[in-house]
Amino acid sequence: MSAAPTNRAFWQDSINVPSVIREAPIPSKLEDGDILVKAGAWGMNPVDAFLQVVALPFLTYPLIPGEDIAGTVEAVGPGPASQKFKVGDRVVGYAAGASSQGNAGRGAFQEHVVLDANLAAKIPDSISFAEAVVFPLCMATAGHALFGKDYLALPYPQIGGAPSTGKSVMIWGGASGVGSNAIQLAKAAGFDVVTTCSAHNFEYVLGLGADKAFDYKSATVIDDVVAAIDKSVCVGVFQAAGPLDAVAPCCQVSYKSKQKLFVACANAVPEDTAPEGVEAKFVFGGGDGQVIYYDTTRVIFGELLPQALERGEYKVAPKPEVVPTKGLEGIQEALDTLKQGVSAKKIVVEAE
Repeated sequence: MSAAPTNRAFWQDSINVPSVIREAPIPSKLEDGDILVKAGAWGMNPVDAFLQVVALPFLTYPLIPGEDIAGTVEAVGPGPASQKFKVGDRVVGYAAGASSQGNAGRGAFQEHVVLDANLAAKIPDSISFAEAVVFPLCMATAGHALFGKDYLALPYPQIGGAPSTGKSVMIWGGASGVGSNAIQLAKAAGFDVVTTCSAHNFEYVLGLGADKAFDYKSATVIDDVVAAIDKSVCVGVFQAAGPLDAVAPCCQVSYKSKQKLFVACANAVPEDTAPEGVEAKFVFGGGDGQVIYYDTTRVIFGELLPQALERGEYKVAPKPEVVPTKGLEGIQEALDTLKQGVSAKKIVVEAE
């Protein structure tokens, strides 16, 4: 494979400085298991905005942010994982960039992205790049919390939906990007879902498959959730979204439940938040020496997502909100929009 003449990327050179769009190299030869994708759309995640102002301990600047990419395969590397794809395939992928504990040069926010083929999935023609790109990091986070061996360790979802287990899982923040995926994944694995969100998002989360929804702003939400999950066996709690203090009510749900449930947390767990007898753990790692969430994401992307999308069994959720400016020039605009707060939608930039 000959090197492409140009590749522009959205670089963050350090914290608290403006981002810069400039060239980035494309490898002249792909490694075993890699594919090269021309970007059609990028999805924004809170971590992308966060690392513009906070130096996370595992990051080295300069870096190319971004995890969520959808586009067209331009080249295929050697190895069986890569050979599942061919030039011209439409795909969505989870980029192993710096913000995912990967390689700083493999972030999503560039025009040509090298992806680990195990973290990519074909998408049907019925789904646009802007729609497909809502999935990667949100799905990876939800999947690792639900199915990771160090977290809730549930059985993986099945195409067509697994038989009902008769058990439930509690998902705090069901209308978020992570929560929207967690609801669908848990249902496909055979579990009932009890969730929280704003009252105006009840219809949205129920449409994704949630069985019961409670207003997280209610003064009685913790007791209401506990009453619902204690009617049967609950397999655990997943704090999928919310401010830094969102871990606390999830821990209280576990503490007040007669089942003393494990709490998997998308947020870091502040010291002294978990009452005695409650185990709460930040969802992180699980890379098998690879990018964060690798072990569970490769299963979901390889065995569930392509078929589920093709069969119409997995919904595009949350819906994308595309910013007006296209190309890399739209990414900072999108991150600024994200910083203002969003509900039941994903901020997306189209490449062209």
